Amino acid sequence: MLVELTMHSAGLGPAPNSPIDGIRILALLPEEWRKDLRQANGEIVIRVETGDDITSTEISARVKEALTDPTVSHWRLYACDPVPGPAADAP
Repeated sequence: MLVELTMHSAGLGPAPNSPIDGIRILALLPEEWRKDLRQANGEIVIRVETGDDITSTEISARVKEALTDPTVSHWRLYACDPVPGPAADAP
């Protein structure tokens, strides 16, 4: 499954526009997921491809668990949106 994760700062901790936090979050997500940091300017957007039949609800739970780490606990998951693949666009 391919999803786009959007995280917003909870207003605590370091400046929210630091790309270092995006890199830290990438490292905390499951190793087997393919991850791409799309944006780290005021919010963090990460595209994740799990490669299995995991649901977006399960992905959200794993991300929320990762965000309990003290180094990134000032971030909150705002959205976990499925990204349609090429098959979704086919007639």
